[in-house]
Amino acid sequence: MRSKKVAIIQSNYIPWKGYFDIINKVDEFILYDDAQYTRRDWRNRNKIKTPNGLQWLTIPVEVKGKYNQKIKDTIISEFNWTKKHWNAIKFNYTNSKYFNEFKDFFEELYLGYQEKYLSLLNYRFIIEINKLLNITTQISWSMDYDLSVVGNTEKLIHLCKQAKTNIYLSGSSAKNYMDEELFNEEGIRVEWIDYSNYPEYRQIYPPFEHRVSIIDLIFNEGKNAQQFIKSESKAQINER
Repeated sequence: MRSKKVAIIQSNYIPWKGYFDIINKVDEFILYDDAQYTRRDWRNRNKIKTPNGLQWLTIPVEVKGKYNQKIKDTIISEFNWTKKHWNAIKFNYTNSKYFNEFKDFFEELYLGYQEKYLSLLNYRFIIEINKLLNITTQISWSMDYDLSVVGNTEKLIHLCKQAKTNIYLSGSSAKNYMDEELFNEEGIRVEWIDYSNYPEYRQIYPPFEHRVSIIDLIFNEGKNAQQFIKSESKAQINER
């Protein structure tokens, strides 16, 4: 049987390079937005670099009284945030080497559409940035599959079996709650992604910081951005 590798992760807003690295390492990437929305997390915010240090860009969402809402049901509470975020990006990256080359791309992403739901907004950004990075991995939703099982590990295994995968790629933080032995019993091998030893690239504002939005890498390295995401894209491999 041909090996198939899958990752299952919640959608994030303009994620860091490691998020796109894991997308690029798998055959199918499942956005697990049936999970509970968590405040002050990466679902609706990320960091950019500025002359004064790191700055959070946060999408305003409806959370009052909605303590158990799922990510897929989380509603964006106002719509002027797009101009605010784009203006902050323009102000802080206008002098980066590749800003002029990619500004139209990101301006269209920010100002060209409006989304009601956070999940759909994150999905659109991820899909478009994948294209920019030549990442061709299939992106699907947990909602596309049956989730009628109980238990965190059991749900992941159930998704993997429906996706017909025999390798599950996970971030190391899942070691705190995931039962790897249950995967082994189902014939699914768990692999853990290593986020260490990414090469540094030129950032216009020192000191260097790895865990910032992928936007930082694109504006500073342009089409060379792939070289600083550890894995090669499938397109690069096929060209050999």
